[in-house]
Amino acid sequence: MKIEIHNINGVEIAEIISEKIVIHKVEDGLNLMGDLYYQGFDKIILKEECITPDFFILKNGIAGEILQKFSTYRVRLAIIGDFSKYISNSLADFIYESNKGKHVNFVTTLSEAIKALST
Repeated sequence: MKIEIHNINGVEIAEIISEKIVIHKVEDGLNLMGDLYYQGFDKIILKEECITPDFFILKNGIAGEILQKFSTYRVRLAIIGDFSKYISNSLADFIYESNKGKHVNFVTTLSEAIKALST
């Protein structure tokens, strides 16, 4: 895993670069958030392929637990991916509601992620 830093008008955003899944379970998400927060980052970009596919099955609670912690600790997260492949209406609603706020955003490009986190 590598961290690429984007500095936008004095705002530092950590982008996680990995060829492997970084978040397999809830604890992985919390550890990632804690490690990056300790390094001074409260804005994180993560690609969908770095997250277990189970995250996108809402009934198992992984997404809810992880994203609640990000919100509680005010660490903003943008997840980049093509979410149209998931046919779950509840996931589509979850993504829609998340994108209305500022803590967690689901976007399709790096530039959208940076824009969401730099405002």
